[in-house]
Amino acid sequence: MVHLRIVVPSYQAEHALDLLEATSSVCNVIYLERAAKRPQGDVILCDITREEASVVISDLRELNIDHEGSIAMEMIDSQVSDAAIAAEKATAGLPSDAVVWEEVEARTSENVELSGSFLAFMVLAMLIAMVGILTDQLILIIGAMIVGPEFGPIAGVCVAAVQRRRDLLRRSLRALAIGFTVGITATFFATLLLDAVGLVPDDFSQVGHPFTQFISSPNEWSFIVAYLAGTAGVLSLTSAKSGALIGVLISVTTIPAAANVGVAAALADWHEWVGAMEQLSLNLAMILLAGIGTLYIQRRLYLRRRVAHLHDEAREAAGLPLGRSRRVGSATYKSPNV
Repeated sequence: MVHLRIVVPSYQAEHALDLLEATSSVCNVIYLERAAKRPQGDVILCDITREEASVVISDLRELNIDHEGSIAMEMIDSQVSDAAIAAEKATAGLPSDAVVWEEVEARTSENVELSGSFLAFMVLAMLIAMVGILTDQLILIIGAMIVGPEFGPIAGVCVAAVQRRRDLLRRSLRALAIGFTVGITATFFATLLLDAVGLVPDDFSQVGHPFTQFISSPNEWSFIVAYLAGTAGVLSLTSAKSGALIGVLISVTTIPAAANVGVAAALADWHEWVGAMEQLSLNLAMILLAGIGTLYIQRRLYLRRRVAHLHDEAREAAGLPLGRSRRVGSATYKSPNV
């Protein structure tokens, strides 16, 4: 279930209440008249099934509540309520398969910011991977996988492509480009320093390091793993139980390869450099392809649910048109003259 706190202008409160009370997937509706002070208005609290959350929020946005008031969401981990059980039974689908698109947008928007902490984690992850490459320690490569923050911007590119959001696309690509550039440059100079103080053997070669040699040896398995990782990462992002394994699923195919670009360049091992660049490019391309494809399918399923909901009598109770959305810019918007 999803808990909604809605601050609504008083003149729209009746419409919002009629909508929520007539929607079978909504329960525990609470109305607080003139309780909001900034912005001024009424407050409505309610719980809604995860499957219908984005659909009903789209209805509320048609009432212009997101501009004149606010809609806040909070995920409910557990609830003891017969009303909630009845709401779940009245809703088609499973909560674990549902995507709350507002939640996805909030996560990606937060994780694509080019902040100091993002750059710091990119540098630290690649430096850890660098040590793993030089010492042939697979455990350090795994550590770099966990530290790497690059999945945020990668997911941002996928969301931007599916929802056609140019602003999010620009911010995501900027974070990826600068983040990888800074991380690879730091790795390059760190390797030069380690080589200068004698910590890198003169005869060092990744050929004799079987545990980390895969980082610069792209093949058909690299394609398969990157595609599966991209799919798993996006499903984890959009699922009800998204966990901390996103970095593990994704970073294995990006951070180590990027770090190896810096290591190989510092040691003038151009064969390894080319292999690492190919691995990094292949991995990023496959992750993005899989992520966009997965999100596209999920988005189409949501739009089917949204189109079906446009004919729900609950919309008529709220004064909204049946069969079309009146919110300009939405995927289901239709002009009244059409």
